[in-house]
This record gives sequence, C-alpha cells and structure tokens, in this order.
Amino acid sequence: MSIGALDGISPSSIGELCQLHLTEILVSYEDAVRLLKIRDTYDWHQHIWLAFGERDGQPRDFLIRIDRKEEAYRVMMISRSLPSKPAWCPTSSFKTKPIPDDFFAHQRYRFSLLANPTKKIINPDKPKVIRPDGRLDRNKNSKRVPITKREDLLPWFERKASEGGFKVDSKTIRTIPRGREFFFKPGQHGVHTAVEFQGDLSVTDPKKFRSTVAMGVGSAKAFGFGLLVLAPLFMPNSKI
Repeated sequence: MSIGALDGISPSSIGELCQLHLTEILVSYEDAVRLLKIRDTYDWHQHIWLAFGERDGQPRDFLIRIDRKEEAYRVMMISRSLPSKPAWCPTSSFKTKPIPDDFFAHQRYRFSLLANPTKKIINPDKPKVIRPDGRLDRNKNSKRVPITKREDLLPWFERKASEGGFKVDSKTIRTIPRGREFFFKPGQHGVHTAVEFQGDLSVTDPKKFRSTVAMGVGSAKAFGFGLLVLAPLFMPNSKI
C-alpha cells in the first residue's frame, strides 16, 4: 500500500483524530493537455479541488503528488475529507479508499518524498527592518532560496523528520534532483525546485508521524510537494 489545520485542534492531533483517505487518479498525457489544459502543478491543484465540491474559503485538507508513468500522469492524494470523482475524470481512472488505522502501527517504512527544500537568507535588496529589541527582523529582511546540495539537503530533511515524529536511516537515503517546476496563477508566477528523497525511516512518535502523513513535509504543498509515499518494512521474524 502506498500512501497532507482544523479549527480548534492542534496540528499534532490531526492525524490521530481524522480518517485519512488515499486516492489515485490516472490521466493520459493527451487528455491532460488537450481536454484539461494542464500546464503545471497549479492547474492540477485547481482540478483536484473539484473532487471536494463547493468549498469556497475553506482551507485545503489534502496533499497531492503527480508522477509521469509511461503514457499517463498518476495523481496520488491523501485527504482528510472523502473525495468524490470529479466530472473530468473517467470512472475507471479514479480509485479511493480509507487508510486503515493498522497501517500506522508499523515501526519502519520505506518512503519516497517529493519536496521543495528551501532556506531563508538575508536579502540585501530589502530595506532593513529592526525589531523593538534592536535586533534585525529576519522574517522581513530575508528571502527563501532553494536547497540543492546534498550536504545541505540531508540536514534539512533530518530536521523535518525529527519535527515529524520519525528518523531516517542515513545509510539508505537517496537525494534525486527532479528539476525546476514553473507555475502560473492569476497575478502570480514562480518556480519550485523539486528534490525526491528515498530511503527507510523509523517512527519515533506515532502521533506526530501520523499527523505528518496528513499534513505533509516542507513547503509548496498546494503544488504537489510534501506527500510521504510509504510502504511498511517487516522485520524478519514478524508475521504479515
């Protein structure tokens, strides 16, 4: 099995309280381009919203990941709300099911994560903003830049893992550059730098880990980043 805040509920408890749903959608290249007019991940995001009906003004409660598979796109989604097949999607191309609670009972998993790793640096082009205590306000004087070097990517991911209730096996982890992904939306355009992390992980805090699966890892989650794809790793003497 493969497999991203609610008002009044802390993020750490979201995964524990909510049923999570796993959905897979297959769309041929021809249909994506000719019928759906898909240009980028923002277009995918807009089309996926249609699986949740009229939700104007409500926060997003799903994660997506788009992979190219032979002659089709595969859209994987984890959501806290139950999705319905959108009108643009053929019935045979839409599959959804709840993720059973016992899926999260394992100690170790093999994972794949498509992420947009970034860090903040001081932007010399911005006028300096000083806080009342006399220190530089880094939030207002900085900008985000992509992290691309493996020696910087590993500490970034290890920190996210620690915050998310798991740790990664450094001997198994791979970092695979996936290039830059441009997006266009009304009044705005930009670019994300995609990196895929693969390897094995161990759960250190089950509640935090499940919340991380529901909420995602890193930034740009609305653009196809942050979804942990997981497969349990069974110990040699364990029973399946």
